[in-house]
Amino acid sequence: MPPLKKRKISPEDSPQIHLKNGVQSTTEDNTASNEDEPIHEKASAPTTFKELGIIDSLCEACEALGYKAPTPIQAESIPLALEGRDLIGLAETGSGKTAAFVLPILQALMDKPQQLHSLILAPTRELAYQISQAVEALGSVIAVRCAVLVGGMDMMPQSIALGKKPHVVVATPGRLLDHLENTKGFSLRQLKYLIMDEADRLLDLDFGPILDKILKILPKEGRKTYLFSATMSSKVESLQRASLTNPLRVAVSQDKYQTVSTLLQSYIFVPHKHKDLYLIHLLNELAGQTGIIFTRTVNEAQRISILLRMLGFSAVPIHGQLSQQARLAALNKFRAKSRNLLVASDVASRGLDIPSVDLVVNFDLPHDSKTYIHRVGRTARAGKSGKAVSFVTQYDVELWMRIEGALGKKLQEYETVKEEVMVLAERVGEAQRAAAMEMKELHESRGKKGATLRHTRTGKGGAGKRGRDDMDQDEG
Repeated sequence: MPPLKKRKISPEDSPQIHLKNGVQSTTEDNTASNEDEPIHEKASAPTTFKELGIIDSLCEACEALGYKAPTPIQAESIPLALEGRDLIGLAETGSGKTAAFVLPILQALMDKPQQLHSLILAPTRELAYQISQAVEALGSVIAVRCAVLVGGMDMMPQSIALGKKPHVVVATPGRLLDHLENTKGFSLRQLKYLIMDEADRLLDLDFGPILDKILKILPKEGRKTYLFSATMSSKVESLQRASLTNPLRVAVSQDKYQTVSTLLQSYIFVPHKHKDLYLIHLLNELAGQTGIIFTRTVNEAQRISILLRMLGFSAVPIHGQLSQQARLAALNKFRAKSRNLLVASDVASRGLDIPSVDLVVNFDLPHDSKTYIHRVGRTARAGKSGKAVSFVTQYDVELWMRIEGALGKKLQEYETVKEEVMVLAERVGEAQRAAAMEMKELHESRGKKGATLRHTRTGKGGAGKRGRDDMDQDEG
């Protein structure tokens, strides 16, 4: 396959679903552009999965998992998928994209059982595990077998799982290509469904060349392809041209940078040297809530989690310098509510479905608006309400104005009383010094057996280039 070229998609290239007066409608043009083509509007949104064409046993699985009614992306994409169309699904984080592609492939699998029936590609290891859990939960009625192929884990158990011929393979691209090239007897020549989740993130992590190789190996004839993403970039448009056939585009969000209406967003203008004080003050005010605190670097995520633990908060870190087992353990503790604060680099900003998060704190502002959208998308999911508070220092004003510009609105300032914050100075100062000492010890033991932090990987000349096996690990 030739290298992917960036090209803008015109309305003629890709049939679309538009929003009109709050009602979604599908337009399709398989030949030439026709400006007078009538837009078909649906009278009312479906209220059950059965109305979408999902069979009874899968409807029961949805009910058991607490899926009461289809979300907009599910209501629009599932009927089209059941018709056998290729899809591009665009919806904000937390909109139920996973079930929107898992239900149609499970229904097709029940109709015609087959080994190695579907392949789902995800950008990060955590998201791959999460998707596999959704596949197994929804497919429990047919005892669906699912294999997960991700980097950072031993290939042999994965090869054994593939030898058992699973129905569904959930993988990150680098490790999938390793198995396609090296695991004897593993072939996807009979593949019926290919799904690329968080497609823009797949390309942001430089998986493009690996995806090219995978697409060359996969069969084109008789394969249905779904491409799901929160945002549509020119890279994603190029990918859809290379992998999809006459797709329908389903977009449930008009705004490129949309957040859900149940999310309350605000900011605190903070002197840079007092960020830790304001964080502790905020967490004291919102005590008892589950939250994710986002930092820009691995080092800061580790330091903040130590600081919080020393001040009596139950916090756990997750970032790219922890082993895969440690990251999964941190995530499981947070999901099980044995820890109510997760301190994260951007490894957790995309795709991870932790349904009970009440609060997102941007301790460090992200570099771009798209990352902001995905960070705050960790709360107010599936119709629930949530809070997002961003710390804006004297160095972040321009960046914050760009984020507000992308959102198209000015956000409210979170009210704080400086005197109340500064009361914490002595206690927090002691914890900061103790945390600095612990961080020094962690760095000194880095790379040794049993160490919390691992060595930073370096390529030729110590340039820090990541190998194929590490590309699904977000360094934050």
